Amino acid sequence: MSWNDFYRRRDVINAVLRQAERTGDPVLPFEDAPHAAASGSTLAKQVSETFADRAELLAALHYRWMLRLTGHLELALHEHGDRVEAATSAWQRLAAEEPTLRRLLDAGAQTIPAAIAHEQRTLALVTGLADAREPAEQIERVGAAFLALARDGARPTRCTSTRNFFRGFAASA
Repeated sequence: MSWNDFYRRRDVINAVLRQAERTGDPVLPFEDAPHAAASGSTLAKQVSETFADRAELLAALHYRWMLRLTGHLELALHEHGDRVEAATSAWQRLAAEEPTLRRLLDAGAQTIPAAIAHEQRTLALVTGLADAREPAEQIERVGAAFLALARDGARPTRCTSTRNFFRGFAASA
């Protein structure tokens, strides 16, 4: 990818995020979308010319999310003594800073399952709730459980170890 391609993709992603924020619509603009074709949307044309399909655009959006998340995680790990609390804080802070990006990713999650699984594995491993030697599916379940609780703001009680709390939740999911 050339620098021109990089900047074009970045600009289109920024325009998609601005439009989604303005409209509240979690549908990605592509020329084949009924509302885009009817209105002759310039953004839909730019998106279609820049990204092969919705999955490629969503993957690029998720890549942006993961770049920001890893930065937030690193900072939070230095601020908090507890890795679970650090990851929860980092994820929630980023979700509050980027609600439109998170909304688009949540709406299109079924389109990019590998990217979502990567996010789940990353969180499970960063928190220490899973070990890299475990099967990927188990790590993903633990990460999915962590994410579900982080979204809802749930916390383990003091009488339950954090690891067992999340593992029990993952097993029931």
